[in-house]
Amino acid sequence: MIPLRDTIPSRRAAWVMLALVHLNVLVFFWELWQGHAAEAWLYRFGVVPSAWVWEQPSDVLELPQRLWTLVTSQFFHGGLLHLGSNMLYLWIFGDNVEDRLGHGRFLLLYLGSGIVAATTQLLMNPGSSVPMIGASGAIAGVLGAYFLLFPFAKIVTLVPMFLVWQTIEIPAFVFLGFWFVIQWIQGLPSLGASATAGGVAWWAHVGGFVSGLALAGWLRRRHLV
Repeated sequence: MIPLRDTIPSRRAAWVMLALVHLNVLVFFWELWQGHAAEAWLYRFGVVPSAWVWEQPSDVLELPQRLWTLVTSQFFHGGLLHLGSNMLYLWIFGDNVEDRLGHGRFLLLYLGSGIVAATTQLLMNPGSSVPMIGASGAIAGVLGAYFLLFPFAKIVTLVPMFLVWQTIEIPAFVFLGFWFVIQWIQGLPSLGASATAGGVAWWAHVGGFVSGLALAGWLRRRHLV
């Protein structure tokens, strides 16, 4: 299923969402500019779970630098498809969440969900030596917030039916509920993955979605700008 848009118009411009999209795109082009040196930057700015194990040698990043990677990792991507799919979801769901919460609370939800998402992946797969990058954990938090705030909104979705693609409207709680279940099911086999195995950080999606639910419920009652 590929979401195309929702049916709820925003009342004001989603400046933070737009800024996040532009920042992610700019960082991606910066990655491309680095060429073969980009891999070294991914290890520096991405979250490497094995580096958080206390028994690691002394040449790993110091704790303050590791903490910063919980934020910096959210702005790096592994390819154009990775970037494009993340930005599509942020574009469709982010404006309404920002409209409801306000600019400051939306940014707090986005970054906070990304931090919880990365931490969840660390806890579920602590031995991995592959850098974890991407905005999907933070965007999963936006999806969790949308699930709470706009459960009956309609999501215009492209779905395969009888070998052709059809456009249908799906209630948000069905679309996002199905999305969450898929992440959880896909994450189960990854629990036994090897330390050098790459792939999708499914548990970051699960953690981000749940944190988005919780943060949205709390933030909508706070008086922040």
